[in-house]
Amino acid sequence: MLCVVIDQQALLLEDRVTPSPGPGHVLIATTASGINAADILQRRGHYPAPAGWPVDVPGLELAGHVVAVGPDVDPQWMGRHVCAIVGGGAQASHVLVPADHLLVVPEGVAAAEAGGFAEAFLTAYDALALQAQLRASERVLISGASGGVGTAAVQIARHLGAHVTAVTRSAHHGELRALGADEVCHPDQVSDVAPVDVVLELVGASNLQLVLGRLAPFARVVVIGLGGGNRLDLDLRILMATRATLTGSTLRSRSHEEKSALAQRVREELLPAWATGALRVMIAGTFPLTEPEAAYAFFAQPGKFGKVVLTQAAAP
Repeated sequence: MLCVVIDQQALLLEDRVTPSPGPGHVLIATTASGINAADILQRRGHYPAPAGWPVDVPGLELAGHVVAVGPDVDPQWMGRHVCAIVGGGAQASHVLVPADHLLVVPEGVAAAEAGGFAEAFLTAYDALALQAQLRASERVLISGASGGVGTAAVQIARHLGAHVTAVTRSAHHGELRALGADEVCHPDQVSDVAPVDVVLELVGASNLQLVLGRLAPFARVVVIGLGGGNRLDLDLRILMATRATLTGSTLRSRSHEEKSALAQRVREELLPAWATGALRVMIAGTFPLTEPEAAYAFFAQPGKFGKVVLTQAAAP
C-alpha cells in the first residue's frame, strides 16, 4: 500500500505491506483522506499518535470502500462506501478501522466530501451537543468558523436550532450565512455581539480573550483549537460573575468505547441530515495523495473555506 510518511518533518511517499484486518476491524481502500491541524502538529513533532496507531503516517479521517473484514465482523460491510475517524494513518491507500467506528456514506456523496466528513463533524458535534449541551434557541459563537470544523459547527448549531454567530478573519461572510449563520463578524467586532450561551473556540487564546466578555449567565465555553495560542491572562471574575464553565476537548486520544458511542450518536442524529443535503462538507481544495507537500502548503494558507482533502482512485 502507498503511504504518506513523516520523515524529519518532510512528507515522503512509501510502499508498505497492506495489512489484514483482525477481530473487530475492516480494511478500507481509501478514496479520500482529510487534512487537519493535528497533522500539521504531528509533522512538527508536537502531537504523536496514540498507542496502537501508526507513528509516522498522518491522517485522522478517511473515506473509501471496505475490501476485507475481520473474522468476527459482519460480511455485509464488504464493498460499502464508508468514512471514519482514526487515531492516525489515514493518509494511505489502505487503512485498518474498527468496524464499530464506521459511518455509511449516503448515496450520491462525492469521495472528497466523504473524506472530509468524519473528523470535522464528529469533533463539532461532540463539542456542541455533548460537551456544551447546546439547546434550541440558545446563542452560540463559533470562532474560526471558515475552517473545516468551523463550517461543520455552523451547520450543526443551526441543525440544533441555535442562533449562530460565526467569527472569521476571512471574507467568506456570505458563504457562512448560507450555511446557517445568523450573523457573521470579524474578531475585532466581537465586542458588539449580544451575550452568548455557548462559545466554540477553534482558534485559541487570541480569540478566547476577546469573547470572554460576551458570556451570558451560565455560559459554556469549549476550547478545541489552539492555532491562536494556548495561554492567556484569564480574569477569573468573569467566570465567577457569569457562573460560566470553561472546558476543552479532543477526540484523538479517547478510548475505543468513547469513539464508538460518539459514532453511534452521529449515525442517529447527523447522517439523516447529511443524506438529505441539509449538512454538507465544504471543500477548500483537493490534491492527489501523491502530492502531500502541496496539499499541506495549501492547508497552511489563511482564508480557506472548508476542508483540504487528499484523494485517490480506490485501490483493489
